[in-house]
Amino acid sequence: MLSFDNAPPLAAPLRFFLTAPLFLVLAGLVLAVEGEAIFGSRWMPGTLALVHLITIGFMLQVMFGALIQILPVVAGADLGRPLLLARLLHPTLTLGALALAAGFVGSSPLLLRLAALLLAAACGLFLLTAAWSLLRQPATSPTIRGLKLSLLGLAGVVGLGVTLALGLAHGWPLPYGELTDLHAGWGLGAWAGVLLAAIAYVVVPMFQLTPGYPARPSWWFPPAIVGLLLLWAVAVVAGWPLLVRASQAGLAVAGIAFGGLTLRLQLQRRRARADATSRYWQAGLLAAMAALSMLAAAALWPPLAELPAWTPLFATLLIVGAFVSFIAGMLYKIVPFLAWLHLQHGMQFGVPAPNMNRLLPDQAMQRQMRAHLVALT
Repeated sequence: MLSFDNAPPLAAPLRFFLTAPLFLVLAGLVLAVEGEAIFGSRWMPGTLALVHLITIGFMLQVMFGALIQILPVVAGADLGRPLLLARLLHPTLTLGALALAAGFVGSSPLLLRLAALLLAAACGLFLLTAAWSLLRQPATSPTIRGLKLSLLGLAGVVGLGVTLALGLAHGWPLPYGELTDLHAGWGLGAWAGVLLAAIAYVVVPMFQLTPGYPARPSWWFPPAIVGLLLLWAVAVVAGWPLLVRASQAGLAVAGIAFGGLTLRLQLQRRRARADATSRYWQAGLLAAMAALSMLAAAALWPPLAELPAWTPLFATLLIVGAFVSFIAGMLYKIVPFLAWLHLQHGMQFGVPAPNMNRLLPDQAMQRQMRAHLVALT
């Protein structure tokens, strides 16, 4: 049951949604300047900057904005003063993302330390606020369970990320390869993946007019992902490479199953013509399933991951092809809906708010989506 009366002021989530695309523009500029050389190694400064401009500057911005909106409406979680929370989070997160990218490009220990401090502060504030409000709510639906578990994923990826950033700044002798893989797993799996699933349980049937997700897989997908990542972490600490590969294979299979289920639901949608959001999700699901198939194959035969093209192709498919597509598709529904809701509440009695299609025409969304898919290929 959605409680729109609990929705925060529009200014709280909207600042994140408006800032996030600017980081994609900045990431595109980095790619244009660096050229093909950026795909030569995952450890190049430009590559690290590019990845984090997308994952923190774009993805994390939208996730924080979406959760400030979703937690009160979907889970009934009281964030206290959401506008104040947004005003504190937004500049801290924005400056932290910029400092991290600049620290990578300039190989600056000072900027890396500053970025670690800012991002730890922003994520820590959000985690404390969200956990305090959400953990008091009973897990009465797969969405609420998924939202709770996604906070554990955020804690994991932030802890690993801060450790890696400070390690680079101070020259600590860390196992950077294994920790970076685990950092990516927690970020894209337990945080972004579980959060995506939890939100999809609500927005896919609501906005794409599909049947609801089956109860049993919906309840068990989030804890399965988090459990496999905990197993992966234990395997790294214990030095058990076979268990690392088994965990990665399990994550790939679970993700492919979720993608296949969502595609099947989309084929049963009540709307005959697919809009930009549905197309974005279909493209994102196919890209995610392709990337996860690569992960499963590499888990079974590790030399595959040593091929020069494997890492850039995997990262492009999963981050840009999948998550950027999912988020863009959801923004094209969420932003007009929130604007319409805000206008409806602000209009004088008897004066209707404009139709959502007038706020953001589908033709413009379709053009942008086609440009995104062309750039991806």
